[in-house]
Amino acid sequence: MEFLGGLWTYVIPFLVVLTVLVFVHELGHYWVARRNGVRIETFSIGFGPELFGRTDKAGTRWKFSAIPLGGYVKMFGDADAASTPSGAVRSMTPAEREISFFHKRLGQRAAIVAAGPIANFLFAIIGLTLLFSIYGQPFTPADIGSVQPESAAAQAGMLPGDVIVEVDGQAIERFEEVQQIVRFNQGTPLALVVQRDGQRLPISVTPQVTTVTDRMGNSHTIGLLGIGRAGMEYRRHDPLTALWQAGRETVNLTVGTLGAVGQMVSGSRGTEELGGPLRIAQMSGEVAQSGIVALIWFMAILSVNLGLINLFPIPMLDGGHLLFYAVEAIRGKPLGDRAQEYGFRIGLALVLTLMVFATWNDLVHLRVVDFFRDLIS
Repeated sequence: MEFLGGLWTYVIPFLVVLTVLVFVHELGHYWVARRNGVRIETFSIGFGPELFGRTDKAGTRWKFSAIPLGGYVKMFGDADAASTPSGAVRSMTPAEREISFFHKRLGQRAAIVAAGPIANFLFAIIGLTLLFSIYGQPFTPADIGSVQPESAAAQAGMLPGDVIVEVDGQAIERFEEVQQIVRFNQGTPLALVVQRDGQRLPISVTPQVTTVTDRMGNSHTIGLLGIGRAGMEYRRHDPLTALWQAGRETVNLTVGTLGAVGQMVSGSRGTEELGGPLRIAQMSGEVAQSGIVALIWFMAILSVNLGLINLFPIPMLDGGHLLFYAVEAIRGKPLGDRAQEYGFRIGLALVLTLMVFATWNDLVHLRVVDFFRDLIS
């Protein structure tokens, strides 16, 4: 019974969340490919042996596979799920060339490849638009309700009642925007403008870098000012306003994620926050129990991350294909087969290394490593 409870609590929500996001990503590739006359041979959720599926009238095999950690769309002319060209590409008949991905114009191929990540960003925007229209958007005026003693804000001279109107030249409307900017800051001074007694005052403040543990037991290194909000509310928007706000929120999530990755690369942020499938499964279960609103937010964040990861210029990923196409556009011809083969090998090694590293972080976080260490010692 305990096993079934854990299955329902963590595994099922994880599979549902991952299946939806992977389906959206691959549907982007599929939809644009079909509109450019490319024949799709396989649309798979997961990798490995097929569990079940069906073949549609166009000859596409829609299937679920045994390893539910991704998916792929195999187009006519592909040798494998990574869209490497098969040996038959050069000997195709004119009719086969018409439906082959590799014989489409450069712009068409780039559009098909980019459609997957774009679909993930659109999914986040649509999900947040519905959320902001039906339930409302967290909206707290950027009023400072309290300032903690000895905090970064107190040392900078910020006072309760101040209204933050600008951070580093960016206009501020909500307290949540300040939180997001400060959260990803790793001790870099921020140029604030606050409104106090009808006057606008410039203030320079350096967030304090602090390690915090969330309710799921995950540790995060974040920046803190030491201020509290004056109040909190949810504002429901009309569809157009909700769409605009959802777009802004998606951009903020994208910028924040890229900023965090940049900090990890530069060494100013620890890499222990990188999570793999086990951490995502844990968080999926916890968030699913919190309700549909939290689940939509979580899926929007994951969808943005999935879109961004796939745009990284690493062979095997969509960004790697786009990098090859950029080189092709500059050279006027594709890279040689050997260069592409080496590129895909390097990309595969990088992806596998990242997966192993993220999974190791998961095992450490979930204390599985400590468990086996205690058994041995």
